[in-house]
Amino acid sequence: MAELNTDGGGGGKGGKVRSKKQNSKVDLTAMVDLAFLLITFFMLTTTLSKPQSMDLTLPDKEKDDTPQTNIKVDENRTMTLLLGENGKLVRYVGMLDKPLAAPKDFTYGKDGIRKELIARMELVKQYSTAKGKPKDGMIVIIKPSKKSTYRNLVDVLDEMAIVGVNATGSYAIVPEFSPEEQKLLEVKK
Repeated sequence: MAELNTDGGGGGKGGKVRSKKQNSKVDLTAMVDLAFLLITFFMLTTTLSKPQSMDLTLPDKEKDDTPQTNIKVDENRTMTLLLGENGKLVRYVGMLDKPLAAPKDFTYGKDGIRKELIARMELVKQYSTAKGKPKDGMIVIIKPSKKSTYRNLVDVLDEMAIVGVNATGSYAIVPEFSPEEQKLLEVKK
């Protein structure tokens, strides 16, 4: 509780009566308690923001001694994205020696690669439905070069999540380049 302490005004020397200033003292102990109660209340009732992360599946570190067999993938469902230096992004569909869609440069973002991914997903959906396998989705192979930036890879992975490639199809990060793919990424001066 707050209390107000005042001293009684006593007479001074010489018989002159002066009005004394009253000393006031407020006890703030209750206010401190109230402040701590409010802080505790708001700490317990507010929700903390949870960090957002993207699921990424990585292969096991153990080497498998069984020989690798070449897996045949329908080239009509496959798109390859090549990430180069200075933000260069090249895509081709199918195999590079006989592509279904010629290699083309794209920009990052909604007006660049996102539009292409959405359009290609629709074509793959139509193709898979016509083949009698409507659940087969698009396969995207992401190939970052050693000169590409981490930000560019994260931007492409974000586009995969935004478009929903993982929901209908799949994507993989492959750090291996053929000489033809390396030539596509060379910056023309």
